[in-house]
Amino acid sequence: MSLDSDFHVEVVDDGIVVSLPRSSYSVTYYKPEKSPRLLAKGITYKYDPHVAMTMSEFLVAAWRAGNEKARELG
Repeated sequence: MSLDSDFHVEVVDDGIVVSLPRSSYSVTYYKPEKSPRLLAKGITYKYDPHVAMTMSEFLVAAWRAGNEKARELG
């Protein structure tokens, strides 16, 4: 429902934190040394009734935003 550009994406330590402003939705992605892809940790599992998307929809869109940031970083 929300566009990827609506997300706040920042690099914190060794992770990429993706959050949706004005919501409780947040997830941190990291890349283990021998992994070909990003893995998620620190996932907020609580449904936020103030947002027009489900947590599952957020995670799908956040994964795209996190991967885009990872590509930018190389």
